[in-house]
Amino acid sequence: MITLFAACRLSAQTTVNGIVTDGHEPLAGANVFIVGTIDGCLTDSIGRFSFQTDGTGELTLRATFMGFDDYTLTSRTLQGLNIVMRERATTIDEVVVTASSYSFGKSDNFKSMDALDVVMAGNSCGDIVAALQNLPGTQKVGEDGKLYVRGGGSEECQTFINGMHVLMPYSTNVDGQAQRGRFSPFLFKGINFSLGGYGGEYGQALSSVLPMETTDVATGDKLGVSASLVDWNIGGTKTFRQSSLSFNADYTSMGLYNSLFPDRCDWASPYRKLSGEMQYKSDISSACVLKSYVGYDLSSVGQNIDCRNLAFKEHNVYANVTLKANIGGGYSLFAGVANSSVITDIDDALARGDHYYNFRNEVHLKTELRKVFSLALKMSAGAEDYIRNSKLRYGGYQYHVDYNLLAAHVDAYWRIVPRLFLNVSGRAEHLGYAGNWMLMPRATVSYVPDKTFQISAMFGRYSQAAEDEYIAKSGMSLPQSTSDHAILSLQYNKKKTLVRIEPYYKKYRHLPLQADASYTAEGYGTSKGIDFFFENHSLVKNLTTTVSYAFNDSERLYLDYTSLRAPEYASRHNIRLTAKYSIGKMIFGVAESYASGRKFTSGTTPYYNSVDANLTWLVSPKVIVYTSINNILGRTNVFGFQSDGLPQTASRDRFFYIGIFVSLKNNKAYDISNF
Repeated sequence: MITLFAACRLSAQTTVNGIVTDGHEPLAGANVFIVGTIDGCLTDSIGRFSFQTDGTGELTLRATFMGFDDYTLTSRTLQGLNIVMRERATTIDEVVVTASSYSFGKSDNFKSMDALDVVMAGNSCGDIVAALQNLPGTQKVGEDGKLYVRGGGSEECQTFINGMHVLMPYSTNVDGQAQRGRFSPFLFKGINFSLGGYGGEYGQALSSVLPMETTDVATGDKLGVSASLVDWNIGGTKTFRQSSLSFNADYTSMGLYNSLFPDRCDWASPYRKLSGEMQYKSDISSACVLKSYVGYDLSSVGQNIDCRNLAFKEHNVYANVTLKANIGGGYSLFAGVANSSVITDIDDALARGDHYYNFRNEVHLKTELRKVFSLALKMSAGAEDYIRNSKLRYGGYQYHVDYNLLAAHVDAYWRIVPRLFLNVSGRAEHLGYAGNWMLMPRATVSYVPDKTFQISAMFGRYSQAAEDEYIAKSGMSLPQSTSDHAILSLQYNKKKTLVRIEPYYKKYRHLPLQADASYTAEGYGTSKGIDFFFENHSLVKNLTTTVSYAFNDSERLYLDYTSLRAPEYASRHNIRLTAKYSIGKMIFGVAESYASGRKFTSGTTPYYNSVDANLTWLVSPKVIVYTSINNILGRTNVFGFQSDGLPQTASRDRFFYIGIFVSLKNNKAYDISNF
């Protein structure tokens, strides 16, 4: 009886066998089993499997392997199987292509650096712009402190807050004095600095864009103050059920600092800036968010120079309102409006007794619709309008420029195959006074085999309207300038180490070129080079180091140039080395910056070099002491040459800063300006 039972059981068993591959190579360790039973096994080192099952008739077999889609087969015959598994396709939202861009804070699902890291960069003194100058592709132009990217002028880099354009993102100063960014890094949850090759959403920028996203609705009340030798600040937030209202006021004066540390300039009145900011943010619903921001700066300074008493004053107002809403069916809507107004008054601007007045205004209207069609495709389409007005009076010369620029764009993000991604966009712009449309195609192809490696190729055309003065002097006939970008990006990011190499080429057309008292669009130029960036968090515990190198070879014929040559702001080699080390409640940072000489008609400047350091002391959860010194070695760096041939230098060789940040209501001092 027992023998008969065993024989029956043996005859009822079925052998299941075969091999599992990815189409090219065997998959070792894949799990193969019969659904609804415990019968199965793992594949061996060459992908083979074999096991017995009691099941009879039509059976369902399943194979699973990490990173691949499950394989299912229902059949009466499960012998000699050749199972080919397909790699699981990553969704569009699971991959962030970071080619030619650097992200700070929680932005686009990629986190690299937060506001404190920006503040504590060795040479930033808490300035976003100065911190970004540690990245490859940027030029060191010490006489104005603005962003110059990959051979392009500072006007070629445009700033956006919550997707809306900012006309003047710098705090203004007299010629020869470095300017700072207007906005505190604590204001933003995300900063994306794109060095080129960006999509169709952003326009009016020939070289780069700096999009920044403000923080969300606050969850608790805040109040804090800070004080230093040069500025004093108070900021706070009041929260409501689903909204928050925030304010920030700041007063900057160089009077005390100039008394303690005199410089080379003869100041009639020290540089002063009074600024205030306010935000209201509301979670209208779980699918709808409203953000509003308004900021005002009043800057003034007086200087005795060249037998005249230069008196400078500028009002700068910026405001925006944006709305984001998920409207169902995979659709989301964005709408925004922004206004920028800048009024500049200068007495004794160029000669004794003269007066310079300039008013600039821009209204930016924007709307965008986004749709997620599938895990492999999403698209966006939008339209925007720039309405610009500018008036200038200087002596007997004056102009009034008034025009609008319409734009529309379509972007498609497509996962072609599991590791290959394509972003194709088209942007069209209509310059009002010129009366013609310009079409700009753009594309990025990215191969992302895993989370550690990326390779991308980017191509695109970009445009930008000329500055108001050149438009006016051309008789409202100057078309937009264009630049064509070609960028190859290689990135490796693993085990706290980031390496990125990016060669690039840019070709400029229709640059403004001076012709007697007018301007034509006959200027042109090229800019090519390679950027290298290395960041490491594992050499020594609590130590972060970066190495940034940029080689740039650019030349152009534009403005008052009489021949094709390197622009005066461009240096061929730029190197930045930084290190940040934390020990206990102290964080120490140091930075070394080097730039080769810049070419002027009167000669080439010596190389630039500066060693900078800072120390941050977390005295308590509510108190931070921050101190920094720029150009420790006291080198007198030459930034250019004046009209009389004399070298142009900074007003002082070193700058020392010490500030105390105190929270009065919450438990984190560095939240005082975090609206």
